[in-house]
Amino acid sequence: MFRLLAKWGSFVKVSHTLFALPFALASMVVAARPTRGWPGWRVSLLVLAAMVSARTCAMAFNRIVDRRFDAANPRTADRHLVTGEIGLGSAVLLCVLAAAGLVGAAWGLNPLCFLLSPVALFFVCFYSLTKRFTDFTHVWLGIALAIAPIGAWLAVTGRVEFLPAVDGATGLVALRHGAVVPLVLAASVVLWLVGFDIIYATQDFEFDRANGLRSLVVRWGPDNALGVAFIAHIFMWALLVVFGLLNGFRLAYWVGLVLIGALLVSEHLLARKRDLRLVNLAFFKLNAVISMVFVSVTVCEVAFPWFRLRWY
Repeated sequence: MFRLLAKWGSFVKVSHTLFALPFALASMVVAARPTRGWPGWRVSLLVLAAMVSARTCAMAFNRIVDRRFDAANPRTADRHLVTGEIGLGSAVLLCVLAAAGLVGAAWGLNPLCFLLSPVALFFVCFYSLTKRFTDFTHVWLGIALAIAPIGAWLAVTGRVEFLPAVDGATGLVALRHGAVVPLVLAASVVLWLVGFDIIYATQDFEFDRANGLRSLVVRWGPDNALGVAFIAHIFMWALLVVFGLLNGFRLAYWVGLVLIGALLVSEHLLARKRDLRLVNLAFFKLNAVISMVFVSVTVCEVAFPWFRLRWY
């Protein structure tokens, strides 16, 4: 049983859930700030179920539609659908069940999440097709993952507040009650994904160029694309600064943000070496740490207000 679970977990790269899930949890915690970041077991578990279902559906769909390219690429020739370890019918069934799981979780949350669940499914799956017709496939992936913090926010609030209340007494901090905070966080996720997906795509530069697959790495070359990735991460970090200011966060968050900045710089130093092992380290491990640091300091700021030491 454990071997079977490990096989399917490897097929959909369950470990990569560490990228989007922490940002969704951070958004959920901030949205539930009146109750110190805890929206209750029902909402929390349904958000987790929706996230895992969406991620599973997206990855299964990616493996299905890309199986021809995976078979031709030496780096991906050992994937499950290529080797026959998992059958195409089983993969399609998993994709459909995961899509149903997302819709079901959204239905259990609130009517708005249920109505928007097909939109989320479209974006998380459509990304896998974009490399066939646009160089900006990384942006599509960023949008797909940026749905996570917006969806988690809506899971807690159940509504969209397009006109946040702002007055002279509260200033920018009052914006956290409107639509600005989750949008800022979503924009930072888009830029984060654009940056590290470009790094990941450098592995397949030669293969993609030879097979007509498109990306910014193919369009501009690895060195120029890595420069764009670095710029994207600079703006991503700047938006996280804005996110902290809007929420009135204090010392813990800013210490975490300094650490995130150092990790981003390390990621790009490793990526510049163009070594496959270092690219994988920069892509997975460092970004997983970045997301975990972010959710940890956000939870600390919201759930433990007595720990929020003032630094200014």
